[in-house]
Amino acid sequence: MRFFSTQIKVKKRDIPAGLWMKCKSCGEMVTRQEVATNLQTCPKCDYLYPLPAWQRIRSIFAEGEFFETDPEMRPTDPLRFVDTLPYPKRQAIAEKKAGIPEAIVTGVGSLAGYGTAFAAMDFPYMGGSMGSVVGEKITRLTELALRVRLPLIIVSASGGARMQEGALSLMQLVKTSAALARFASEGLPYISVMTNPTTGGTTASFASLGDIIIAEPGALIGFAGPRVIKQTIQQELPEGFQTAEFLIAHGMVDMIVGRRELKGALAELLGMFGAPSFSPAMVPPDARGSGAAGEG
Repeated sequence: MRFFSTQIKVKKRDIPAGLWMKCKSCGEMVTRQEVATNLQTCPKCDYLYPLPAWQRIRSIFAEGEFFETDPEMRPTDPLRFVDTLPYPKRQAIAEKKAGIPEAIVTGVGSLAGYGTAFAAMDFPYMGGSMGSVVGEKITRLTELALRVRLPLIIVSASGGARMQEGALSLMQLVKTSAALARFASEGLPYISVMTNPTTGGTTASFASLGDIIIAEPGALIGFAGPRVIKQTIQQELPEGFQTAEFLIAHGMVDMIVGRRELKGALAELLGMFGAPSFSPAMVPPDARGSGAAGEG
């Protein structure tokens, strides 16, 4: 008896490189496009990946309702710092990767009809590290909000101070905190949103000074990382230490809000604080009127 021996030729399909990724949390294979369209969130387990600043802005502000301030401000290299690469080279690589000239985007806009000053940090740009330009842009935005009498919202995503700028970077902790102290003295509301991760000098300064502090689910929030703390104190740390859930249970943050719910939560808070209705007069003359559709 003879069995079938016909061979069927299967044509190999070309799959683009980098199409799939393995989730860091659940280990499931998902497409990068799925993660990107889901606001950099795993569709299987809801693990949150760093969300670029402009994607964050587009998720909160409607088309044409966000106006960027200080869009061309770039860092210099006063220390002529070199590690494995000169600092200007690292800046160029980071700008090409992130598509923006620094680790933060600032501006003013209309959020659900309320006028607000808004900043979003960009973790893909050198880990969202805070250098002199990041500190300057936050300070300028805070001073603008004070002049125009706007509420202020800052979304943090940062590994801390930028080592390539040394003491100049550390000075930004004081500068941003001083600007926010003046802002608070006028009774204006500041909402801080801590995302994954918010650590180091960012946590030790402006990110922890909000009248309302919101955290993303599962966000790593702290000063030093858990590994460094464990090695220093030679003790085991509590389970979930430095996560948003641990911090809200211990009174360090006020709310945990998911990415898709953030716009609604911010709008509700702005209404509670009595934020003014948006007016074009709130927009500085030199602001870039690109709206929230994208960069530039």
